Parts: sequence; structure tokens; C-alpha cells
Amino acid sequence: MESVLLSEAEIKEGLLGAKQAERRRYPKVLHQPGADFNRMINFLMSDTYMQPHFHPHQEKIEGIEVIQGKLAVLFFNDEGEITKSVIIENKEGEENRIDVPGFAWHTYIVLSETAVTYETMKGVYDPKTWKELASWAPLENTPEAKEYLSLLKKRATG
Repeated sequence: MESVLLSEAEIKEGLLGAKQAERRRYPKVLHQPGADFNRMINFLMSDTYMQPHFHPHQEKIEGIEVIQGKLAVLFFNDEGEITKSVIIENKEGEENRIDVPGFAWHTYIVLSETAVTYETMKGVYDPKTWKELASWAPLENTPEAKEYLSLLKKRATG
């Protein structure tokens, strides 16, 4: 996966967008609509919650690289139990990227105040078939989501 360089101004602008967004994250799409290879920057606040999900195709390998900050990528079984937690961060000597295979229940949580990620995935984006949300996890922007995010952070950091 090739890296993306962002200026300090671009990072500041993206994080401001995330701070002001209801979901507490702000995407910057780098690919053209209908492209077969999707690339985006995600600007994230520490209190963003992404409902666990999987991408229902073998070729839908999600590449996540941390440009700034620190994340825990969590993997789950079909019952919603955490099976694996991988820390990635933009720090000398630390792993800063991961590939998430298709059909793997996952989410990631921000362990720093803010984070910036570069994400890639093969396949033409179709919101109806892009991902399947976990029925065992709270929906985004609900009171239950805040509580669940807190629980995930505790489990990810031991």
C-alpha cells in the first residue's frame, strides 16, 4: 500500500471537520466515483464509534494505515466476542498498518486524542453491498454506542 503525504494544513482542516461532524469523523475521498480501487483519508476524534462490520467479498481487503495517532483494530467472532486486538500507530519502530480480510468482523477505535488514517479497498463502492453491520453491536449515534465504545476501549487496552 502506498502512503499518502498530507500537509499540516490539510490535517488541521480534516480534524476540524471531524470535530464538527456528528459521527466525529471526516472522510476525504481520493478516488473517483465508480473506481475499482477505493482510497480515502479518515480524520478521527477519540470518541468516534464505528459499528463493527464486515465486507462481504473475498476481494474486499481493507488496508488501514495510521498517518497520525494510534488505533486498536478489533476483530470479533459471530457472537460479538473480541477474538483479537491489534494496535497500530504512526511511531518509529511500531506497526502502522494492517490488512483486514473480507468476511472478518471488525472495527477500530482511536486510542489517541485524534487520528488520521489512509484506507484502501478493491471494488466499486455500492452502499447497499459494501458492508454488513453487526446486529449484536449498537447502532452509531445512540446512547448505547457511547457505553459500548467505552467497553471496547477498556478491553483493547487491557
